Amino acid sequence: MSAFIQQLPTLIGVVIGALGSYLAVMRADRARFHREQAARWEERRLAAYAHYARSLKKSVTLAYRIAAHFGNDPHPHPLSPEAAAPDLADAADGRDPAGEALLMLGSPDVVEAARAWVVVVMDMEQFLRDETRSPEAWSVLLERQRAAREKYYAAVRRDLALPPGHSGHWQLPASPTP
Repeated sequence: MSAFIQQLPTLIGVVIGALGSYLAVMRADRARFHREQAARWEERRLAAYAHYARSLKKSVTLAYRIAAHFGNDPHPHPLSPEAAAPDLADAADGRDPAGEALLMLGSPDVVEAARAWVVVVMDMEQFLRDETRSPEAWSVLLERQRAAREKYYAAVRRDLALPPGHSGHWQLPASPTP
């Protein structure tokens, strides 16, 4: 029995070492799992944010073209409301599922910024449904839309811990007059 008692401290050391190794591996695996899970959700949020922005931008681009038809916007490819109706319906239909994904995955700040942006886009659409002919009023709506879009992108960047980006407001050179 004295041989067993002499080897008992070594045996206890091996058991404690094995238990410590097991706990360290389990803790590292759990930390890796949480990091990977956070990265997956971050990728999904980014995809939802981008999809929502694309769906709204489709509506905005159609609005530019319809506004050009009424003489409110200098867009080079005017489109009559009648010709644009199917595309407008598709754009509006695409906004709903994109908005639902945004509600499910988005942070409250991003969702609020998205709501503000879509409200301005809906104001633009109403302006066009009313067949308003006022380049000045249209210009005010465009500035509101650009500001709302910029706030949306800023909220997305904050939520995803991305560095600040471009405002998206580009000054185009004046086209030469013949």
